[in-house]
Amino acid sequence: MSDLAELERRITAALARIGTGLDRLASQTAVQAQDPEPAPPEVAPVEPATPAVDTAEISRLQEALEAERGTNAQLTERLRAIKERDGKQEAVLEARIEQLTRQLDVQGLEIHRMRKSTIQLREALRGLREQQEGSVEAHLINKAMLAELEALRAARSSEAAELDEILAELAPILAEEKTDA
Repeated sequence: MSDLAELERRITAALARIGTGLDRLASQTAVQAQDPEPAPPEVAPVEPATPAVDTAEISRLQEALEAERGTNAQLTERLRAIKERDGKQEAVLEARIEQLTRQLDVQGLEIHRMRKSTIQLREALRGLREQQEGSVEAHLINKAMLAELEALRAARSSEAAELDEILAELAPILAEEKTDA
């Protein structure tokens, strides 16, 4: 970047010198047109446009440039590899999030089912207690047994969902152990 600024400064200075020279030339031409006697041309001191070229410095700078290009290529390759790895990790994490979301949905449904069956069981037991004073009706006993059976099914289903979650967590660990062995 500093090289560009230096080149811009040098070009601007050269254009300014050219402009000054053209102005002087125009004024000398105007004076000569008025005065037929030629005046000796005024010569301005000439500054060298470019400093002396040091070939050793140029070759050192070219070597440094090539080294920087190599470093840049390495960094670009590393960045590409990191982005690729991050993309793979992101896909794995998204799959994991999706799996956990499904597990939460299943758990939520099972909890809802357990709550519902618990409420039914409580109502059936309350009905049995109320009928205990007198004769017990068969349909109340059947209703209580069905509610208890539904509660047991909901508990078993909830336990099965929990076991599925445990197995889902153990599967990657077991697969990793299998590949290490």
